[in-house]
Amino acid sequence: MVIGASLAGVRACGGLRASGFEGAITLVGAETHQPYDRPPLSKKVLAGEWEPERIALFRPDDVEKLHLDLRFGSPAAALSLADRRVTLDDGSQLGYDGLIIATGAATRRLPGQLVDDSVFELRTLDDSLTLRARLLAGGQRVTIIGAGFIGLEVAATARQLGNEVVVLEGLPAPLIRGLGAEMGTAVTMLHADHGVEIRCGVSVRGIIRDDSGLTVHLGDGHGNTEALASDIVVVGIGVSPVTAWLEGSGLDLRDGIVCDSTLNAGTVGVYAAGDVARWPNPQFADEEMRVEHWTNASEQGLHAAKNLVAVANGDEPTPYSAVPFFWSEQYGARIQFIGRAAGEDDVRIVRGSVEERSFLALYGKHSVLRGALGLSMPKPLMQSRMFLLEGLSFDEAIEAAAAL
Repeated sequence: MVIGASLAGVRACGGLRASGFEGAITLVGAETHQPYDRPPLSKKVLAGEWEPERIALFRPDDVEKLHLDLRFGSPAAALSLADRRVTLDDGSQLGYDGLIIATGAATRRLPGQLVDDSVFELRTLDDSLTLRARLLAGGQRVTIIGAGFIGLEVAATARQLGNEVVVLEGLPAPLIRGLGAEMGTAVTMLHADHGVEIRCGVSVRGIIRDDSGLTVHLGDGHGNTEALASDIVVVGIGVSPVTAWLEGSGLDLRDGIVCDSTLNAGTVGVYAAGDVARWPNPQFADEEMRVEHWTNASEQGLHAAKNLVAVANGDEPTPYSAVPFFWSEQYGARIQFIGRAAGEDDVRIVRGSVEERSFLALYGKHSVLRGALGLSMPKPLMQSRMFLLEGLSFDEAIEAAAAL
């Protein structure tokens, strides 16, 4: 059984069949939609350039070829490891011999967040289509809370559709968690070039609807307040792994499902994959990590399936070792990152420059190469992936990058 009709879940189904499993596969999904790809929701779909069928993860005959039993529209509500049984939200119960959990993540909300037709989050296809209907007309005052990748992608799309956009961020700089302060600031200069205001170090006190309309109320911690009039508010303050349904199950939950290096969740026949999985990555000296990116979800779904079948057949499972990779598209520029960034990393631009809006930067810590960032420099960025795989030191990688 696979819980979660996500990218990781779909890849797991394919991986089970590719590994020779011939038994029944049940795929459980919380949404009523067929599985779809999420990255375009904040870009091509939101902009009206792609319709939903363009992002379908199943081809028309895939379900029949894979012999899947689809259970959509009712999320998993509880897991009994002793009974090897999953209870769904509608009360039905499904037994399993092997289980892959790929329930992904859900958007975080502001404390006491206002429920209003003009206040949006962006995680599902329905979210994207509803927001799209408002943005396509243009001329809207759009306030985006959160300057992570989703917030900035929505900002770029909304601006290109002719809307007035302000982005609010509580941290000192955008994208700190993903790229660090220096490079986050450099990347978001793209937004200034296109007339988007990004305000950092601000505190959102609340979203209010009154006779004057919709306003976002801000404070600076010193008694100063401001009300920002808005037609649309998009809350993009990150996501949390969907694990509430697993509380009391006996699985180890800590910002995700804690797994071993093979993606096993600590009990025979149960694996996790995608945004919900936390595992020690051998590529980074067994640093425990949970990665919320497309490539990781795709690869982990396949790997978990392979290991589940291998162990069932009496074979040894293999560790999942990966160099995380993610990308974002904003204003036609491609932002790509390989590796793992930390706030205290030493960051060196080795090709191009911030002023050119095209550069390659390497990240290092204690002489160890940790990652690489490319802005509109895709080929050198992908070539630098080998530096990480080959275990080059930070200084060696800097020298090698200069010779690319």
